[in-house]
Amino acid sequence: MSDLIAAVATPPGTGGVGILRLSGPGAAQAAARVFRPKGTRALPDAPDRQLLYGTLLDQAGQALDTGLAFVSRAPHSYTGEETAELQCHGSPIVLSLVLDALFAAGARQARAGEFTQRAFLNGKLDLTQAEAVIDLIEAETPAAARQAAGQLTGALSRRIDAIYSGLTDVMAHFCAVLDYPDEDLDPFQTQQLQEALQAQEEALTALLRTSRRGRLLSQGLTCVLLGRPNAGKSSLLNALAGYERAIVTPIPGTTRDTVEATVTLEGYLFRLVDTAGLRDSDDPIEQLGVARSRQALDQADTLLVMNKSDLPGYGCPMFRAEDTAHTLSVVGLSAKTGLGLEFLEEELVRRAQALLPQAGQRASELLLTNQRQTDAVRRAAESVARAGQALEQGVTPDALLTDVEQAMAALGELTGRTVREDITSRIFQRFCVGK
Repeated sequence: MSDLIAAVATPPGTGGVGILRLSGPGAAQAAARVFRPKGTRALPDAPDRQLLYGTLLDQAGQALDTGLAFVSRAPHSYTGEETAELQCHGSPIVLSLVLDALFAAGARQARAGEFTQRAFLNGKLDLTQAEAVIDLIEAETPAAARQAAGQLTGALSRRIDAIYSGLTDVMAHFCAVLDYPDEDLDPFQTQQLQEALQAQEEALTALLRTSRRGRLLSQGLTCVLLGRPNAGKSSLLNALAGYERAIVTPIPGTTRDTVEATVTLEGYLFRLVDTAGLRDSDDPIEQLGVARSRQALDQADTLLVMNKSDLPGYGCPMFRAEDTAHTLSVVGLSAKTGLGLEFLEEELVRRAQALLPQAGQRASELLLTNQRQTDAVRRAAESVARAGQALEQGVTPDALLTDVEQAMAALGELTGRTVREDITSRIFQRFCVGK
C-alpha cells in the first residue's frame, strides 16, 4: 500500500492562489488536521469533490488563512488513491507552514512527478498520457498545449493500441495453432498474413513520419543566425527577442559560443541561436565556434538576411546562393532600426506554417513528440518490416513470431502493455470462449 504524500502544487513564489495536494491512505483525515470548515460537516464526511470553505491551520492549530478544501476518494481521483486538496492565498510562508502541518499529520514530501507516477501505477494513465502531463505543463504555444491535451485524453494511445491489437491478433492466432494442435483452428494463409503485416507496417510508418513535426511543435523551430563577424547577428537576435540577450560590440569575434533565446510569432515557437562569425582565425577558441556555426548551416534551411539597410552602400549579401544547397529566399532589414523586421517575422511564420499545423486550428493530427516515442515506433516498424520481408522470402510463418513479438514489445513500452499477458488474453477471447 502506498504511503501518504503531500506537496505544494502551485509554482514557487507569491501568487493569488496557492494549492497543496495529498494522495494516499488517510489523505482526508490528514487534511482535516489543518483545515477547519465553517459549517458543521467535517472534511472526511464531505461528498467527493465538494468544496468546503474554512480556515487553514498551522501545526499548533493556529489560524493562518481562509480557503477551500475537497476530497476525492479511490478510485475516482487523479492518482486512483484517496486524495485531498487545500486552496488558500499564494503566500510562500503560509504554504510552507501548512505543508509542515501536513507532515506532522503523517504525510511525507512527494517526489517530483510522484502524483503522476501513482496515476500510472494505478492504471489511471498510461505512459504516453503521463508524458503528456509534462508536455502540457511545459507547452509554450497554443498548438503545443492542444497536442499535449490530445495525448492526455489518450488519443495517441488509442492509435498505438489499434496497431498493437492488430499484431496481437497475428500472435494469438499463431500461438493458438501451435499450442493447441488438437483444436480445429484454421492456420494463417500466407496472403492473409502478408496483408495483416503490411497494414500494421504502413500504420507505423505513417505514425513515424509525424515525429519531426511533433518535435518542432514541442521544442520549437531552431533558427541559427549565421554570417560574417559584425554582420549584425547578435543585433538581430536581440531585435527578434525584444531584449538585449546577446552582447553587441563593434569588435569582430565578440560571440565565441552559441547564445540562445526563444520567441513566439503568431503562435509558433522559435529558438534563436546566435553563433560565432564565419571567418578564418588563428584563435583556437574562435575556430571551435566557427566550426559549430558551419555544422549548424549544414542542417538548416537557408534564409538570406541582408542586414544594415540603414547604411550607405547597402546591398551586399552575406552569402552567395551557391554557398548552400538548401532553399534560399532573401529578406532585407536593419536590425538596428527595426526597419523590415516584420518581413523577416512573416517569412519565419510562413515557413513554420509549412511544417506545423496552423496555430489557430485544433491539433487533430496525432504526433510523436519525444525521442522515446519515436525510437519505440521505429523499432516496431523495423521488426514488422523484417517479418514481412522474411515471409516474402519463403520463411515459414511460425518463424516470424519473434519479429512480431519484438514489435509488440516496442509498442508496449509506450503504453505499459505486457505482451505475453495480452497474447494469452486474446487467445482465450478468440479461441477458447464457450469451450
